[in-house]
Amino acid sequence: MQNQYFVDGGHLSEEALQKKHQLEHDPACRTNHMEYLPGMEQISSDIAQRVLSEMDGYSYSHYTAKDVTAALGHPTCSIEDLKALLSPAAEPFLEQMAVRAHQETQKHFGNTVYLFTPLYIANYCENYCVYCGFNCYNHISRMKLSMEQIEHEMKIIADSGMEEILLLTGESHSMSDISYIGNACKLARKYFRMVGLEIYPVNTEDYRYLHECGADYVTVFQETYDTDKYETLHLLGHKRIWPYRFDAQERALRAGMRGVACSALLGLSDFRKDALATALHAYYLQRKYPHAELSLSCPRLRPIINNDKINPLDVHETQLCQIICAYRIFLPFAGITVSSRESVSFRDGIMKIAATKVSAGVSTGIGDHESKYTGKEADGASGDEQFEINDSRSFTTMYKDIAKEGLQPVLNDYLYI
Repeated sequence: MQNQYFVDGGHLSEEALQKKHQLEHDPACRTNHMEYLPGMEQISSDIAQRVLSEMDGYSYSHYTAKDVTAALGHPTCSIEDLKALLSPAAEPFLEQMAVRAHQETQKHFGNTVYLFTPLYIANYCENYCVYCGFNCYNHISRMKLSMEQIEHEMKIIADSGMEEILLLTGESHSMSDISYIGNACKLARKYFRMVGLEIYPVNTEDYRYLHECGADYVTVFQETYDTDKYETLHLLGHKRIWPYRFDAQERALRAGMRGVACSALLGLSDFRKDALATALHAYYLQRKYPHAELSLSCPRLRPIINNDKINPLDVHETQLCQIICAYRIFLPFAGITVSSRESVSFRDGIMKIAATKVSAGVSTGIGDHESKYTGKEADGASGDEQFEINDSRSFTTMYKDIAKEGLQPVLNDYLYI
């Protein structure tokens, strides 16, 4: 992938436009999405095979109210029970599912809700993912923060009281290389007690280096576990390779990361099958790496710049609540994150039931925290956002709102000795 495909305030070249057209209309010009590219590490693991086997065999229309009642009556939730709880037959049982999910949350997390904020340090990307605002053919303002700018953003965020940060980049190996991300981790460790990463998947040695630089955990969105649908959505770049992305969490754990998060972007494909696969991905990782801190994210599609057709039309809040409750019942120890993609009312409600982590003071743009946190215009340019957020509450407001609900907002519970 050459840098000339980046749209950086100008127009695509004729060559780039022709390439884009070919990728969209001629599958033969695309690389095989199930074959590794040179330099991609392959590990020996059967987790992907097990997840795909369960997902492919999941016929959720076959489940009945009797199956759901039985699942809710079992003291522990089996894979078969999870399938029933994710089925359409479970929708009339949402209140009972919420009660059970709340009980499990109270048992393992009490009334605590953890707070964090994301910091996007670059939005250059070498992938062509048709649903993402950062994709290399989207005409947006691109930016990569310098270390001085990163530290300035971090100081503003830390001064607000936040103690956990999630560092994100677009997926560009050339514009956001491992040393750049590593140096950002080192800066983050100066200001925050917990540092997460949401970057392009890398090999085990690179994850080990980033862990040594200060990263604690890694989040990777598989986007959709449906390999056929995945192929039609990811037309160019390293992200196109489905199995390399799937194994990213396991490589991170092998490298010493304390925790990993799994997620599908609900609405890209059959959301019930994607929800099942996400839960099983975390479940099999937990069984294989019992020391690891496992968590699940539950994002839905959101509108992006230059594409008004992107919207979570088939995954409504009721169905999202069903998924999150099923996650909690099946994986009572796992963290569950609900992002600012969702509305204020939904996030306030789901925190009382099953969610254990929420973002606050969010910006998905580049270099604009000063204006958003202080109202002061930031020096220099800023980069466009990856997607539109729905809950724009500041850290202070979110903290107070959580406390008003009788919950305990937590900034960090991990001590380095």
